[in-house]
Amino acid sequence: MKQTLLDLMRMSRICRMVLATCLGSFILVIFYFQSMFQPVMRRNPFAAEGCCRKGSRNALQELYNPTQAEFSAAAVLHQARRDQVADTCRAHSVSSRKRRVLTPSDLKHLVVDEEHELIYCYVPKVACTNWKRVMMVLSGRGKYSDPMEIPSNEAHVPTNLKTLNQYSIADINHRLKSYLKFLFVREPFERLVSAYRNKFTLRYNTSFHKRYGTKIVRRYRKNATTEALQSGADVKFQEFAEYLVDPGTHREAPLNEHWQTVYSLCHPCHIHYDLVGKYETLEEDANYVLKLAGVGNSLRFPTYAKSTRTTDQMAAMFFNNISSLQQGQLYQLYKLDFLMFNYSIPSYLKLQ
Repeated sequence: MKQTLLDLMRMSRICRMVLATCLGSFILVIFYFQSMFQPVMRRNPFAAEGCCRKGSRNALQELYNPTQAEFSAAAVLHQARRDQVADTCRAHSVSSRKRRVLTPSDLKHLVVDEEHELIYCYVPKVACTNWKRVMMVLSGRGKYSDPMEIPSNEAHVPTNLKTLNQYSIADINHRLKSYLKFLFVREPFERLVSAYRNKFTLRYNTSFHKRYGTKIVRRYRKNATTEALQSGADVKFQEFAEYLVDPGTHREAPLNEHWQTVYSLCHPCHIHYDLVGKYETLEEDANYVLKLAGVGNSLRFPTYAKSTRTTDQMAAMFFNNISSLQQGQLYQLYKLDFLMFNYSIPSYLKLQ
């Protein structure tokens, strides 16, 4: 009798354990299905109250299925820009798709904002400092709510932003499929002259003078002074152009990101960008992205000093100091950027 009671008690305990396990599994299943249909809304802990909250629809959905009339009008423009990129990739498939498959190391320029499901490919000399500031505010990885409170040098610290190459292959593919991917471009020769002015004509950029300037002076300047060979601080635009079109330069290593082509930095023939913004319409296009992300009422893209920017007239002045042969070689180097992003051949260019 005593043994029977013990057996009954043991069975009762087992039943309770089984019941608890089943109930727990049932609850997990409920939470799983609830999470599928009612995703948990996340909040940026560093943003000011009411700033940078994600809406119920993500930016990708708003772009392709706009709920606001103003989005519908802009969608037509951006569809035309996407078509231009796709048409150029098809027409120049040999040169634009030299590599069939991208590796994670090719994705180091793609900044990820998990909070608003955005991927931004940054292109130096196309307002990328301000865009990095904005991405720091959006992603919540900094302590700022105002982009202009972020020092420019801090915006370029790699650990302040997460890039796509830091994810697993599966996570990379998921984000490329589900997030809104965008980049900003600029007239190629204005961007090139801007890079030259910033890196070779300003005294404080000694690291570029040492790394690139000394090499350029040594290779392309006859009877260079000892001071020029040591400092590399007075590189002429003609010497810079010669360096860029020299096949030896391209055999050594990829071009520096500040004068590398956009199609080599962002791989638009391999990655389908949903939105191509332009430097010429920077504020309009940038704030359109922020509106799509649902933060347009609380966050505006910073304005920039137009008085210091490199213009078409300034680019013409620099290009007039190089030969028509060099002009043609530079155009061939940046030709895909001109075609993909619908920039005309500059009127000052003397092509042979």
